[in-house]
Amino acid sequence: MSRLKTPALDELPAGPRQILDKVGAQLGFVPNMFKTIASNPTVLEVVTGLQATMSRVLDARTRHSIALAASQVNDCDYCLAIHSYSSSEFGGMSSDDIDLARAGSSTDPKRAAAAHFAQLVVDSRGQVSDADLAAVRDAGYSDPEILAIVTVAVQALLTNFINNVNQTDIDIPAVNSVG
Repeated sequence: MSRLKTPALDELPAGPRQILDKVGAQLGFVPNMFKTIASNPTVLEVVTGLQATMSRVLDARTRHSIALAASQVNDCDYCLAIHSYSSSEFGGMSSDDIDLARAGSSTDPKRAAAAHFAQLVVDSRGQVSDADLAAVRDAGYSDPEILAIVTVAVQALLTNFINNVNQTDIDIPAVNSVG
């Protein structure tokens, strides 16, 4: 059971309700995580704003893979559920692709390098080795793209921490099989 209060929609000011309406339109439902963080409109704006901004970096499957890899390291059941759902429904990833991403890998070598590097960043709290940095560069990532990998991983950490503190009730629809 969630440990933080989730306000009823009619208890929220218009601004947070509008944000939740946009989230619902994008995902087809409003996840419990967003309902809970709506209790602090500034945090809701930060989380949704960061997500919108980061949707412009890297390709969608790489971002999904990074989020899944980071969420696995952080043992965030809620984020694993929502990222599995969105990776399947909106990213076209198969259940095998999702499982590989959770393990910090992929059938695509470049995406595998990003997912693995994200896991190293999270696990080491950013204290990656020169060899780790060289490996992600050798996979074809530029320094600006490496900054994007780190930022997408940190974005996942933010929601991992919120959901792990809250023990957010999982309300994610079952993932449909892709192909």
